[in-house]
Amino acid sequence: METQPVETTLYSLSDAPPGADSDRRDGQRHLTLYRVGSILVEGRRELCLIKNISAGGMMIRLYCSIAVGTPVTVELKSGQPVNGKISWTRDQNAGIAFDQPIDVIDILSSSMDAPRPRMPRIETQAYATLRDGTNVLRVRVCDVSQGGVKIACETIIARGSDVVLTLPSLEPQPGLACWVEGGFIGVSFNRLLPLAELVSWLQDQRQAQYASR
Repeated sequence: METQPVETTLYSLSDAPPGADSDRRDGQRHLTLYRVGSILVEGRRELCLIKNISAGGMMIRLYCSIAVGTPVTVELKSGQPVNGKISWTRDQNAGIAFDQPIDVIDILSSSMDAPRPRMPRIETQAYATLRDGTNVLRVRVCDVSQGGVKIACETIIARGSDVVLTLPSLEPQPGLACWVEGGFIGVSFNRLLPLAELVSWLQDQRQAQYASR
């Protein structure tokens, strides 16, 4: 059976809210498993699918019509509403700019407390090394989860290949190239990356981003 890339809710450490062009797909076929959310708008509660979350805002798929500039309240954690405004709309997608930045890592950690949670993907700007047999390649990591990564790689690697990915300051992670499409590769780790290690690594990445400004 052919393995397809899976699109899940994408978390970003960026301060900027997702723009209308951040919904581009790198490949043509994807399974979608977005996080379900709810927003409060003009006194009514509406369900939505959360596509992207950053410190400054989020991109959602709407099932109703909401005008640009409309104030909304999003509940990202139980009992902790976040206020913002609709900043753009395109087809069924909309952007929300938060009134105040949120702590994405805190939201990420809390989202994994429920039984059998989906493993969220976190957008990164990191580089890593990928070992495929005797070949050692420098690759760009597009996003990472406890279970694997999506990388950009110019070298062709066969789907099903056993590989080892090494992220900066983390132990090498053996895995499998589970899908290959359009210059991107999905690597599934042989074992889950411990949550504490992933959160610590993300905090280091965020500090590095701030230090480079």
